[in-house]
Amino acid sequence: MPRYFIEVAYNGKLYAGFQKQQNANTIQAEVEKALTIYFRSEFELTGASRTDTGVHAIQNFFHFDSEALPAKEILSVSVYRLNAILPPAIVIKNIFQVTGEAHCRFDAISRTYEYVIYKEKNPFLFDSCFFYPYKLDFDKLNIAASEIMKYTSFVSFSKKSTQVRTYDCNINESEWYMKEGLLIYRVTANRFLRGMVRGLVGTMLKVGRNRMSMESFRLLLQQADPTSVDFSVPPHALTLIAVNYKNIKN
Repeated sequence: MPRYFIEVAYNGKLYAGFQKQQNANTIQAEVEKALTIYFRSEFELTGASRTDTGVHAIQNFFHFDSEALPAKEILSVSVYRLNAILPPAIVIKNIFQVTGEAHCRFDAISRTYEYVIYKEKNPFLFDSCFFYPYKLDFDKLNIAASEIMKYTSFVSFSKKSTQVRTYDCNINESEWYMKEGLLIYRVTANRFLRGMVRGLVGTMLKVGRNRMSMESFRLLLQQADPTSVDFSVPPHALTLIAVNYKNIKN
């Protein structure tokens, strides 16, 4: 059966996450609705990375199968027309055909997130970055970020309601950097647990403010104890930057 990938970007502020839910509006629900309206055919999408409520994405993917619609009709559709149906906060960037075995979630080799902080009050950043006007030790932040890469199990940094088979994540990039006055945490891994990036950021900020020792931070990485992990940093400063594939070309 023909399979297609849809590349999307979105501002998650108004949505209850990426994956479709019964009693809340989501990115998946809006994209399925737009496809159904345009093609006059029901669509059921599979998502690559489940971003939480309020989290944004510069790049994320869905895939779907279709026998009813000819490939020529799907691939020739103007993305502009679908975007005219979608709300302003969601954009389809591309639609392309893949092999029937390709899977947008399981074939992804890594995901990259960034969390953005600003320290001086700015009315143009408050709804897309986290205002955190406290003194931070930049070196300690990066020591903590480097420490994260030494571990693969992140039980402490997963919210309790998470239902997964494993808490293992292979992190190959973890660093804090400055860009145009913004403090940014960038992390890349093969997979992430629910709330994991925000838990890492919030807890590292405690280290950077000298409210948690590096030894205590290491213990959190070594033990299954989420009670000292800070998940409270807001979601609107978190963005899924990219979903990376090895053998899938758009």
